[in-house]
Amino acid sequence: MCLGVPGKVIEIYESDGIRMGKVDFGGLTKEACLAYVPEVELGDYTIIHVGFAITKLDEQSALETLELFNQIGFIEEEFGAADAEASSA
Repeated sequence: MCLGVPGKVIEIYESDGIRMGKVDFGGLTKEACLAYVPEVELGDYTIIHVGFAITKLDEQSALETLELFNQIGFIEEEFGAADAEASSA
């Protein structure tokens, strides 16, 4: 299953003219394309789907969703157990 996952934008940069960012998913950090949501700024939460930010999200909703995903083991399933273990080390 492939769902959108909320994450916090912790870095914004350009790569080959494309707006990119590093996004924190409750301890696991991944790179994502931010081109589709130009209004997203450093510190904002966004929904990431297959490596692309698709919408801006308020912090409370993002944190509640991340907590639920963690409770059901979705973060490990979506990103892989090895990634989750490496991020917690």
